[in-house]
Amino acid sequence: MRAGLDALLADPKPFHGRKIGLCINHTAVSMELQGALPALQAAGLDIVRVFGPEHGVHSTAQDMVGVGDGAEEAAATGPDVVSLYGENEASLHPDPATLADLDVLIFDIQDIGSRYYTYQATLGYIMEVAGPLGVEVVVLDRPNPIDGVSIEGNVVNPGFESFVSAYPLAVRHGMTMGEMGHFFRRFVGIDCPYKVIPCEGWHRDQWQDQTGLPWVYPSPNMPTLETAAIYPGMCLIEGTNLSEGRGTTRPFHLIGAPWLDHERFTELCRRGALDAHLEGVGFRAACFEPRFQKHAGEVCGGTEIFVTDRNRMEPFLLGMVVMEAALRADPEHFAWRTETYEFVDAPIAIDLLGGSTELRAGLETRMPLRDITGPWADERSEWEEQRAACLLY
Repeated sequence: MRAGLDALLADPKPFHGRKIGLCINHTAVSMELQGALPALQAAGLDIVRVFGPEHGVHSTAQDMVGVGDGAEEAAATGPDVVSLYGENEASLHPDPATLADLDVLIFDIQDIGSRYYTYQATLGYIMEVAGPLGVEVVVLDRPNPIDGVSIEGNVVNPGFESFVSAYPLAVRHGMTMGEMGHFFRRFVGIDCPYKVIPCEGWHRDQWQDQTGLPWVYPSPNMPTLETAAIYPGMCLIEGTNLSEGRGTTRPFHLIGAPWLDHERFTELCRRGALDAHLEGVGFRAACFEPRFQKHAGEVCGGTEIFVTDRNRMEPFLLGMVVMEAALRADPEHFAWRTETYEFVDAPIAIDLLGGSTELRAGLETRMPLRDITGPWADERSEWEEQRAACLLY
């Protein structure tokens, strides 16, 4: 098993003599854990400029914290770094002037298999700008760490696009970055010279820890593969006034708020899981103190989520179970987040994450959770056919 970066390093000659941009973060490492920038420079590639996604090249910035151009060094004597996550929505797209002198832009960032995770949006935005300039985009592919088979959730509805739902994808999409680039070209209509250097030896049903590839945490609050496994549902908590455990050692596993009774909330999570026939997870009544963002420095009552069978677990349904439990536990205090979210004021965060109003409306009217998710399988049918046409493995 080797990732696209290792495949390129084995044969770098096709890129010699070309002016190259490199969009990476610290997940772009070889099997020997060498970073992509020094490895490609040592292989004789002319890296003119480095582009950093949300969180920055070194993944040190927290979510929704802007990173300025030149705020990071790609290497001690390396090329300049251009941020693709600054202080406004326009910063999410590269300035055409930063691409115009390039022959090719190489993209190597580990995704985690959920449409909210913004690295795939960054790939699409780069392709949108690169296409009219004739700059080729090359993805050094990596496996989908939570398998490339499982699909869950709805597809983004028109009018609900944002950085966390930039393109019409299911929540858990089961695709690699390289495959998504093909999807953007064929079915989103992004006309861009495009190539994938595939990973080798990956089977779609494999998780990251079955590949032999190293797990490098892709963002500050994504410390483990298990966190990635629950993220397609637990990221929904960002659309509420509950803490998702940021600033703890168990982000997205610890969920709560100062007003919640941790025992009652946990019991409601357990009941909700039974009612929804959610398998593969367990809940422990817990108290915790977030160190930043929502309820920072306050003791929160809540629950801790444990994955007992990742192959049976449905993470999006898990997020719905937890939100429904919070609504029932304390409806007077529970609220949807209404602050600006990823540079968007309206629709509100939960609708941007949900890709429509259906999720929120269903929870507010106490619809059975399977009645909310049931119609989405039919709604995904056209998208699943498009997805199948883009798969490489």
